[in-house]
Amino acid sequence: MSILPHSEVDALTQKVLDGILLTKEEIFLLAQADIVYLAQKANAVREFFCGKRVDMCCIINAKSGHCSENCKFCAQSSFYYTGASEYPLLSETVIAEQAKKADLAGIGRFSLVCSGRKPGWQDMQALALSIAKIRETSSISCCASLGLLEKEDYLLLKEHGLTRVHNNLESSENFFPNVCTTHNFADKIRSIRMAQECGLEVCSGGIWGLGESLEDRIDMAFSLQELGVLSVPINILFPIKGTPFESNKPLAYDEIILSLVLYRFILPRAYLRLAGGRKLLADKGRRCFESGANALITGDMLTTQGVGAEEDKAMFKALGFCVE
Repeated sequence: MSILPHSEVDALTQKVLDGILLTKEEIFLLAQADIVYLAQKANAVREFFCGKRVDMCCIINAKSGHCSENCKFCAQSSFYYTGASEYPLLSETVIAEQAKKADLAGIGRFSLVCSGRKPGWQDMQALALSIAKIRETSSISCCASLGLLEKEDYLLLKEHGLTRVHNNLESSENFFPNVCTTHNFADKIRSIRMAQECGLEVCSGGIWGLGESLEDRIDMAFSLQELGVLSVPINILFPIKGTPFESNKPLAYDEIILSLVLYRFILPRAYLRLAGGRKLLADKGRRCFESGANALITGDMLTTQGVGAEEDKAMFKALGFCVE
């Protein structure tokens, strides 16, 4: 594959800095550039639109296991045996205490994550009260990842203090049937748009390493651009024994970096948030933050270990970032 001249990379970078959205064809041109030079330009785009700010959030696995959906990467699906923890919704007190700890640790956002297609009525009421308790006892912003909610659910949670909803697209519309068949890409889009109509911010991204192509990753980024999503979690598949993707070959770091820098050109104003699988990277993602990333999920993930907040803060300080 030919290497795109630096002058053409510069010209496309300037278009982005001028506020012009690049086409899919132009993004594929950038994919032919020298990765080191392209990463430098992606970082320049990040600094131009987002400055030195980085955003840290953390999550709590508020309800685990017995999920009715068959997402092939997930340890919590009832379709696979993985040995993952299974328990009902945590109490309001436990959730609020964990949110307070995150607040005291200087983490800006705290997200409640529940397994399942969507919580039932009783759990939804309890989640609303937990969110209200968090708002009463800490200053941390509250998010939730609760599946395919309806309008009345979003309005209830917003009334109790929810500010942002998380709902990953996971992959491109074309590749999605290879990931899950119990719901579809259109269900995701519908739920995201409904949350936005209710006045909630949306956090949405996906997982790389499911077997998708670079084009699939690019297509997902354009879907996020069309939705106007500005918080984009990027997960690197952590293959879990017992799931259909347990034997997937890990992505090379250069491929991760290439995908990341292309996301920065497609989504110049977004918080590109390193999420699950970051611990698999030898440098815990440091190279990503030199290549356009500017947000992360700190601490443990749902069923896998993560990186601690103090270690993450030390990395950001060394890189000259300012934690929000």
